[in-house]
Amino acid sequence: MPKIAPCLWFDNQGEEAATFYTSVFPNSRITEVQRYTKIGPGEEGSASAVYFSLDGQDYVALNGGPAFTFSEAISLQVYCHSQDEVDAYWAKLCDGGEEGPCGWLKDRYGLSWQVVPAEMTRMMQQGDPEQQERVMAAVLEMKKLDLATLQQAYDG
Repeated sequence: MPKIAPCLWFDNQGEEAATFYTSVFPNSRITEVQRYTKIGPGEEGSASAVYFSLDGQDYVALNGGPAFTFSEAISLQVYCHSQDEVDAYWAKLCDGGEEGPCGWLKDRYGLSWQVVPAEMTRMMQQGDPEQQERVMAAVLEMKKLDLATLQQAYDG
């Protein structure tokens, strides 16, 4: 089976973004940086593509210019095992970015993230319809997700 690596299109901040992302997630690193030569199309010596890994998942940051920007049509999900993890990832990823509804945020580069308590997935998959509705109603009222509030909604 082929390996799949999402390619993230940046204007010219790909190396900066990859450095930031690898500082946020443990077991992460930049594996290669390709640079433009005098042929271009970018400035000679600037990064054209940055290959990096976030806890074992490979990505490519492409400095492709301003032709395309991120939208919420794609987001990266971070499944957290505690409220402390939710709080930490939310703070780091939202720094310089903006909060969105229902556990979504945009980072300083415009990339959308969902910071989600893993327990919420269990609630939505294993709960009865009334529990699922209460959890969803609670989610719709939040920006950063609060596990204790979700648990209260689940428990009724």
